[in-house]
Amino acid sequence: MAISAVVTEASSTVLNTFSSTPTSTTASTVAALVVTLFSIIIIFSKLQRKRDSAFKNLPLPPGPAPWPLLGCIPEFLVHKANFRWIHQLMKEMNTEIACIRLGNNTHLVPVTCPEIAREICKKNDAAFANRPPTIFTELATRLLTPVFSNDEQWKKLRRMLIAEVASSARLRWLHDKRAEEADNLVFYVHNQCKANKSVDLRLVTRFYAANVIRKITLGVRNFGKGMPDGGPGPEELEHVEAIFVVVKYIYSFSISDYLPSVLAGLDLDGQQKLVKQINRLIGKYHDPIINERIKQWKSGERKDIEDTLDIFITLKDPSTGQPFLSFEEIRYQILELFLAGLDNPSNIVEWTLGEMINRPELMKKAQEEIDRVVGKDRLVQESDIRELNFVKACARESFRLHPMSAFNIPHMSSQDTEVAGYYIPKGSQALLSRYGLGRNPKVWADPLKYDPERHMNDGDVSLLENDLRFISFSSGARGCIGGVMGTYMTVIMLARLVQCFDWSAPTSKGIDLTEPDEEPLCPAIPVVAIAKPRLPSHVYPTSN
Repeated sequence: MAISAVVTEASSTVLNTFSSTPTSTTASTVAALVVTLFSIIIIFSKLQRKRDSAFKNLPLPPGPAPWPLLGCIPEFLVHKANFRWIHQLMKEMNTEIACIRLGNNTHLVPVTCPEIAREICKKNDAAFANRPPTIFTELATRLLTPVFSNDEQWKKLRRMLIAEVASSARLRWLHDKRAEEADNLVFYVHNQCKANKSVDLRLVTRFYAANVIRKITLGVRNFGKGMPDGGPGPEELEHVEAIFVVVKYIYSFSISDYLPSVLAGLDLDGQQKLVKQINRLIGKYHDPIINERIKQWKSGERKDIEDTLDIFITLKDPSTGQPFLSFEEIRYQILELFLAGLDNPSNIVEWTLGEMINRPELMKKAQEEIDRVVGKDRLVQESDIRELNFVKACARESFRLHPMSAFNIPHMSSQDTEVAGYYIPKGSQALLSRYGLGRNPKVWADPLKYDPERHMNDGDVSLLENDLRFISFSSGARGCIGGVMGTYMTVIMLARLVQCFDWSAPTSKGIDLTEPDEEPLCPAIPVVAIAKPRLPSHVYPTSN
């Protein structure tokens, strides 16, 4: 029945009630009117639900039976490694898409199938463009960054970053700063060799990645004096540790996010207290530099744009002529650049070198490729990356097998949607599984084997994976805009360490590459190795 017909019929009913009972009592008239109006409301509700919920005839993806009101929160509390429980559940149910209810209204939809992942990120991109707000993300970013904000805020900031930070021209402009940190990487490791010290590759890789981001965003390598050997000082160690705490907790499970009406303000798992401490610590290092730089631009003391912070400060709103970004927005853009730039390159290179040390034939093949392309009388440069296909294949294989996090940042549906023939309710959180996509046996032969050769082809090997058979730098409207920068950082770090040094395990047992029980998924024991120079002495940088 059309809605207009329902309205006409209902109106007639109301009029007839008055006209056909002129002698009825007022009470009976009012009662008849109330019944009629109530009937109209019911009819409208049913028709509206039917019209707005075309997908509700479809089933939800398979999943465990939820508890009343709590959903599967009890299971999440029992299984601390939530991602392992989810993947085991999906394996037992023989499904590549699932639905897990948390609380009374939130549906988590994990996905391990590339076709379904593409359906979410490409076909239904607009419907899944939002991010679910959490207590941690609200406190850590104030939802002022393009990754974690929604609606017009993320679009505004993403357009700005694409045009002003991630463009090809800007990447070329920042080349010398990246090259300086690649030299410092070799300088530091070479000094460890000369001192007969083993090399903590987790420290090395994280310090290099942090140096690059500090240099291109804040214009500094060190917050303090640094170390004479080129290594990090206590300030840099504290700063990087704080960034990785945010990386760990930014979308970890918190019961307060799913029972807000019951647990509001209680901070049962301590995340609210933790993020406030971390914000203060990061602000201790970032805020003085940002404030001083703003003063320099206002006073005219600074006139040249030298890094990303200068770009953020000097950008103007074309319609008003006022600053495009507030202090708070600048503060959180800087934080997001650290969050985006530190975890993937450092994690991938640590895993790759660990795999290479345990399988020396891979290390030898990578070194032979670099020697053939670059030689031994100069250091590998970004301009060489295109020809280093086996080195890139090794990094690509680590992205597939050894992601830093089990899931990508959640996509939240802004409307009822159909995915893979299933009904996905509005407000659901789609979780693309980095862990499951890269290890899907329907996609990858012998998926648990580290095998770079599977990525070799006749053309250029890329770290990007547009078909979502694994996730390196994400995809879709919310995809990472820093894929080229991430490629530069990852490949140059790996290539420099492989070119300049021969690596071996400290013991005959090799490198322990056991995965941790919980995220982040870097090796459970940091990779520590012995490095020996393999190039002529004049090639190594002599200062930082």
